[in-house]
Amino acid sequence: MSDNQNHASVESGGAVAVETKAVPKKRPPQLLPPFKVLLHNDDVNDILFVVESIVMLTPLNEQDAVERMKEAHETGVALLMTTHRERAELIQQQFSSRGLTVTIEPA
Repeated sequence: MSDNQNHASVESGGAVAVETKAVPKKRPPQLLPPFKVLLHNDDVNDILFVVESIVMLTPLNEQDAVERMKEAHETGVALLMTTHRERAELIQQQFSSRGLTVTIEPA
């Protein structure tokens, strides 16, 4: 059988086999484990500076920042937020660069 005859039989109604590859099922996205961002009491910096830093570096508004600052002052520590590890580490570094103590821990 020549190539022309092969080609002709496909055109004249013959079925064409198409190779398909199995598509792997997509797994649902995995949530990153949460981490707490904790502000520690600070007897060195001015309270307005602490509140300003919280507002600048977190999604908290001024009123919530004042509450967190007071809590840290009275109890020694306050939860600023819970987020994924990379963001928590970034926020920790940003507070540290401003001379404030923030730690992170698994939630």
